[in-house]
Amino acid sequence: MSETVTKAAAEAVLAAQVTGTDPASVPATTGARQFRRRLRTQRAALVAACVVALLVLVALAAPLLTALEGQDPTTYHPSLIDSARGGVPVGPLGGADGGHWLGVEPQTGRDLFARLVYGARVSLGVALAATVFQVAIGVTMGIAAALGRRWVDQLLSRITDVFVALPLMIMSLALLAIVPASFPRPVLVTLVIGLLSWGNIAKVVRAQTLTLKELDHVSAARLSGWGPWRIARRELLPGLAAPVITYAALLVPQNITVEAALSFLGVGVKPPTPSWGQMLTAADVWYQAAPQYLLLPAGALFVTVLALTVLGDGVRTALDPRAASRLRVGTGRRRENKAAAAAEQGVSS
Repeated sequence: MSETVTKAAAEAVLAAQVTGTDPASVPATTGARQFRRRLRTQRAALVAACVVALLVLVALAAPLLTALEGQDPTTYHPSLIDSARGGVPVGPLGGADGGHWLGVEPQTGRDLFARLVYGARVSLGVALAATVFQVAIGVTMGIAAALGRRWVDQLLSRITDVFVALPLMIMSLALLAIVPASFPRPVLVTLVIGLLSWGNIAKVVRAQTLTLKELDHVSAARLSGWGPWRIARRELLPGLAAPVITYAALLVPQNITVEAALSFLGVGVKPPTPSWGQMLTAADVWYQAAPQYLLLPAGALFVTVLALTVLGDGVRTALDPRAASRLRVGTGRRRENKAAAAAEQGVSS
């Protein structure tokens, strides 16, 4: 508690020195309030956060949205397909009308809007769940390596190096190809991504933990007889929150891309369960006859990855005190330059 107050007071003094205000007039704020304040200054990150929130809301409300439309993602509509033309949807814009808001899928006639919103459930759910696995394993391995004995550190570091060097796509293709088809595919894809690609975050956590454990409060806790896991829980995890959250925010769009690539290659989510990657796989032969069948899932995937990437970068900047310090210094210099220019104009007049 005293250390938190000391840090808050130090930041207040720094802000007072840069901006020229009285330290006593700068209120002490918690880390969460500082994070929110820094994040609010980044408009691109706020817009990205709104887009991500909307996508998550659409994924959660998929049954309600499809009920409003009166469709579902698995029902075939052969009457809406022109078999004489090879299965192209009947009507303009891929058969879009009041009953099918975005048209229907070529050759099957399944509702495209229903498959798109249910596909968001699979793509976002797999990416978020795989990220949780990656963070849990990576944080555990990184802390264990940094706090363990020398031989433990060497062993865990070599295991981590092996997982970092593994070609994720090739290993995923091999594992997904040999697992029985009866196993739930979204769960399997989540496990494969999460269990194979935790190496980089483990390296980040290990390096950060090696730095944090040399701090005075961690040394005092160790000298007082605390065990390594109590030290990790009480003293190290709060300091690891910023880099872990930042890295996790950047892992989510990467996992969405991996899931889409696996489904595109035919070893990911299997029909009739919809996913954006699976829709792209089926659309590669229809992009000329029914371009919306390709553009809609590709556009949804692009917007999601872009929004999550921008949001992850904004979170990284908001959690980085050095970035905030550079922002404050730059603001102070601009104010000084404006004041100097105004003084010169006053003297010349």
